[in-house]
Amino acid sequence: MSTGPGLGSSSWPSEPDRSSESPQDGSSGPDTGAKTGKAGDALPSGHAMWGNTTSGTAETVGYVPTNGGVQPPPGPRGGPTQGESELVREALKDAKVSRETSVRVRPERRDKEWPRPGTCRVITIANQKGGVGKTTTSVNLAASLALHGAKVLVVDLDPQGNASTALGVEHRADVPSIYEVLIEDLPLADIVVPAPEIPNLHCAPANLNLAGAEIELVSKVARESRLRRALDSYDTDQFDYVLIDCPPSLGLLTVNALVGGNELLIPIQCEYYALEGLGQLIRTVDLVKSHLNPGLNVSTILLTMYDARTRLAAQVAEDVRNHFGNVVLNTVIPRSVRVSEAPSYGQSVMTYDPGSSGALAYSEAASEMAHRGAPE
Repeated sequence: MSTGPGLGSSSWPSEPDRSSESPQDGSSGPDTGAKTGKAGDALPSGHAMWGNTTSGTAETVGYVPTNGGVQPPPGPRGGPTQGESELVREALKDAKVSRETSVRVRPERRDKEWPRPGTCRVITIANQKGGVGKTTTSVNLAASLALHGAKVLVVDLDPQGNASTALGVEHRADVPSIYEVLIEDLPLADIVVPAPEIPNLHCAPANLNLAGAEIELVSKVARESRLRRALDSYDTDQFDYVLIDCPPSLGLLTVNALVGGNELLIPIQCEYYALEGLGQLIRTVDLVKSHLNPGLNVSTILLTMYDARTRLAAQVAEDVRNHFGNVVLNTVIPRSVRVSEAPSYGQSVMTYDPGSSGALAYSEAASEMAHRGAPE
């Protein structure tokens, strides 16, 4: 019985003998079945540099170096190689992604302590689209700022309580949480607890009780400004930053966060769907500014989940920068396995794997925020 063309056929071209090639001639180490191309071929500009990867770390993911033939660390590599096939090279040869592929920490920002703001900055982190990195951004920016000398409070306003989980803070149903603050007028000071892993970092936890707050707030007096009242009656001057993590919606919880904050940070995933809902968020912000919080300012936009192997990510980043200008941080957050793994250990990526690409990117983004908000 015929096996069809290319299956069991002796006419299928055999692999060329590469035994005489040196590592500089395009060899990728152990044979993984991927072709590296001819010697001297230019590899795609969006390909990850060894030790400066776009997800995880080079040692765990197995990226192939493209920095002029510099050899990888000794020992076996696991995982598939990327960017080596003709199809991938053809798809990426014109991609304009090299500028934002790697994470470079500026020397002047490696100081132990970053500049601290003159007054407490209350920053709401919101985007009604789910899965764009709101909680991840809240936790890791807060951890980065705290590790560099700032005093930070994270207010978890998401009923899922993921920010509380990532900071290692207890948030069972019987633990006092932000729900009691919004619904029962419990003082904010009664629920704020320190994060166990990082000094100077505190959290106002959330639990599943908060899921019913959207309905219960409807009948409350001044329902849109209950978080603002709680913050005003709390001594926020003891902190340099208050970061408010929002749920993926534009309901009353998010409106409370927009009314309670002075600044808005919008994380935008570098994919097309993330742009579709951005207009609705901006319209909501304009309504809040007109009627409830005139001082609200869209101060920061952070590009997240940047995949340097795709043209779409580069195009989305370019479109956002053209529209919003200097509000967009120069740093982009790459996709990183370590960032996703860290919450399962009750940690931020800053303590779970400080050398990963995700940790370096969030540290640089936090540094940008700190230097932009520093008093002149």
